[in-house]
Amino acid sequence: MNTDFTSSRRELLKYAGCGFGSVALSSMAAMRQTPLIPPRAKRVIFLYLQGGPSQVDTFDYKPELAKHHEKEVEFFVPRTRQLEKRKVMKNLWDFKQHGQSGRWVSSIFPEVAKHVDDLCFIHSMHTEGVAHGPSTIFLHTGATNLIRPSMGAWISYGLGAENTNLPSFVTINPPATKGGPRNYGTAFLPANHQGTVLGTPGNVAGIPTFRNLTSPIGEDESLVEREMLAQLNQIQQNNSAHAALDGVLDSFELAGRMQMHAGDAVNFDRENQQTLGQYGIGSKTTDAFGRQCLAARQLAENGVRFIQVSHCDNSATPVWDQHSKMPRHEGLAAAVDKPISGLLTDLAQRGLLEDTLVWCGSEFGRTPFSQSGDGRDHNPRGFTVWLAGAGVKPGYAHGATDNLGFQAVENKVHMHDLHATILHLLGLDHEKLTFRYAGRDFRLTDVHGEVVKEILS
Repeated sequence: MNTDFTSSRRELLKYAGCGFGSVALSSMAAMRQTPLIPPRAKRVIFLYLQGGPSQVDTFDYKPELAKHHEKEVEFFVPRTRQLEKRKVMKNLWDFKQHGQSGRWVSSIFPEVAKHVDDLCFIHSMHTEGVAHGPSTIFLHTGATNLIRPSMGAWISYGLGAENTNLPSFVTINPPATKGGPRNYGTAFLPANHQGTVLGTPGNVAGIPTFRNLTSPIGEDESLVEREMLAQLNQIQQNNSAHAALDGVLDSFELAGRMQMHAGDAVNFDRENQQTLGQYGIGSKTTDAFGRQCLAARQLAENGVRFIQVSHCDNSATPVWDQHSKMPRHEGLAAAVDKPISGLLTDLAQRGLLEDTLVWCGSEFGRTPFSQSGDGRDHNPRGFTVWLAGAGVKPGYAHGATDNLGFQAVENKVHMHDLHATILHLLGLDHEKLTFRYAGRDFRLTDVHGEVVKEILS
């Protein structure tokens, strides 16, 4: 892992043509921050399943659903905010207990089920918003109003870069809709903390590669162009000392360093066939997400702080959004099950799971009652996420929903609490990780959030 970068900007200009600015080298040294809390994790891999997988059909086993199947039960419906009678729909797949911990997992996740003794389930999640747009933005930024920095940007801002030759925040196949770039943007934080996109937003089959590493113009022309830009940046710095400008110049300099170092950061050719097969690469069903998960492991190995892999496309209806035809969940699970299992196995084999936190979840869950006969509606009142790796209890389940899997009732965990906990695992105090903007100190968790200490190992 290459985590040191000591070349002067003159050397960068000579060898990489990076003459974009003249910020002192001390700013680059400051990119790696000292955590306020002893960190349990160095980095996060977030596996985002866009649209709301059904908790009662995946990881939250509720046998009462079968007993009440097609019976009308009164629910406080999230979408209408009224008490209404709706028909209960049983869980559509068999559940079995797995591992020494005996955690229940649906048959549509047979590979992930093999890892239950490494997973920490939170069955009592609840969040804000009932529509995809607000809930997706809330998941990623902790807010639905105004434009706020994304979680990856906050982590980059709080910890800096572990490897100054690569972005500290990378997003693979990010959402193209439901907030789009807001989900990986910086808002008022310096520009160098924005997520770098691998692949194409909303392309579920996108190949995760760094783009535009080679200039389309000749070397001599590029040198002239960069020298002129460097002069312009120097003039701007002399006239306006501003953190926003420094952030832009830092991002320019990162681009120059990436031209030298990023080309091999994601490279499937260096992996053996056993590793490729472990992720399901080469199989039509699992190849795309398998490549994205393998890219996440390679980036983690190279010191990227926050890596997000999104299972989503650019259609108006998110991938996991089955208002009808819930059986489609089975095909979607088949596309991600083996790649996720391969990622967990690979991280463990390489010793990376000890200091890497893996987080898998969505913006909300789904209702235990049916919609359109064979579908389920959005449910922000009770759903499941799981964590694995650095700092969390393995084989543990926290919280619970009611007997039908509708509403979190035991040890409830809000999305703000999850954000606070993940920051804590990285060594960041969510109440002290702030940025002053427009006369107010902003933070990821706003004025909310408590660390869920019960899940910490």
